[in-house]
Amino acid sequence: MKAVMLAGALLAAGSAQARDADPWYTQREFVPVERVEIRLHNPLNTPRLNSPVIIPRAAVPQLHHTHELWMTLVDPSKPGIGVPDAKTRAREGPHGRLEETNGHAIDYQFDDLDQDGLWDELFLMTDFAPNETKVIYVYFGKQMRGWNPHRTHAATGSYMRHTVPFWESENIGWKLWFPDAADVYGKRKPQLMSNRLYGENLDGYAVSLIDPGLGSDIMSVDDSFGGGGIAVMDDPKDANAVSRARFTPGANFDGRFNGDPTKDTRYAYTVLANGPLRSMVRVRILNWDSGHGRYAADQVYTAYAGEDYATATVQFTEFAPKASARFVAGIRKHGGQTFFRQSGGMVVTAGPEVIRNPDDVEALQPDMKVDFAGAALVVKDRYKPRYLFSEARQGNHLMVIEPTADRRFEYLIAAGWSEGAQRKTAEAFGDYVARVAREYNAPIEVKGAVLEKK
Repeated sequence: MKAVMLAGALLAAGSAQARDADPWYTQREFVPVERVEIRLHNPLNTPRLNSPVIIPRAAVPQLHHTHELWMTLVDPSKPGIGVPDAKTRAREGPHGRLEETNGHAIDYQFDDLDQDGLWDELFLMTDFAPNETKVIYVYFGKQMRGWNPHRTHAATGSYMRHTVPFWESENIGWKLWFPDAADVYGKRKPQLMSNRLYGENLDGYAVSLIDPGLGSDIMSVDDSFGGGGIAVMDDPKDANAVSRARFTPGANFDGRFNGDPTKDTRYAYTVLANGPLRSMVRVRILNWDSGHGRYAADQVYTAYAGEDYATATVQFTEFAPKASARFVAGIRKHGGQTFFRQSGGMVVTAGPEVIRNPDDVEALQPDMKVDFAGAALVVKDRYKPRYLFSEARQGNHLMVIEPTADRRFEYLIAAGWSEGAQRKTAEAFGDYVARVAREYNAPIEVKGAVLEKK
């Protein structure tokens, strides 16, 4: 017992010494006396830049009873800002950050994903050295400073007379013109622009004529999987036949949309989070009858600041095949594919592209030739995905997954093009996706949280 007490005393003394050795953050009149230390670990032996960090609510009970405006997230390894000049003070008003000591207040967000009025995840993005255990702090106290400009956006809007969800980073955007397969949008200059696209109802292929920096739609979807989508394989007569929510026995409108929504698949969209660092939209698929089974599923797509990828979680809320069935995620094979990589749950397709609006049958808009456009799909290794190429519906790269006990799986989609601000070659895009896939399979770990008082 004495040995245990001595060990506890030494541990407490060590913690006190560590706290004393790590100076406390201040921001002019904000001089906090209480904070929570949160330890984060990079499980990879490689550095990570701009890495997403998800801290579940259950991991930090010390934060449960404090209002968002009474918490300031600080990275002690980053330099604080100096005294802002008069012009900056006037532009930012009374909520602009003031001079800091002992660290820098970083952007983050508390996201209420189940819409119950309580946040579920604390989200941030930061850098890690190989195998680093990084310490960040949440400081308590009334502190009304810290604008956080949005670097991502998500919304649902009426776009060319039908409801469409959008999610984007500064580099790449996605939308569901067709409700089961993502369109891909590339920007030439980093910016958010989907609100302009749907607000002004601009043609995604023609916005370059307004401002070349706005970019363009860079992938034709039509009846393919486009930049990403899901399906099931449930045909007892053909194990590799793909059943998609948009193409059912009841789908009879134009051959590319579902039919009567009371009898055929229908969809519902909700924005779950909107910046600054990630933006999330939920896509709900309902009343899906493939002819071989009945299904319903919720997908949550997430865009990340500074990145060319989005992630998706899929939860089947109804999964009733008449025989057996498997999950599927897929992307369209680029028509001019000259670059292809596939390893485990990752597949990358790219090539030179002549970008044109497939609906422009009158040829009103000029074709746009680019050196490369590419798309990628990554399914997490723990789902043991199996790669399959399907010739059907213009050719698609698929990942096939055996049903999980909780009827859930996760995947990532990425896109790039030679006109973007970075990764201007197919090889550079492929290397980026390979790095992202490694990190996606090894998320940052939350190692603990401790309340400290000065």
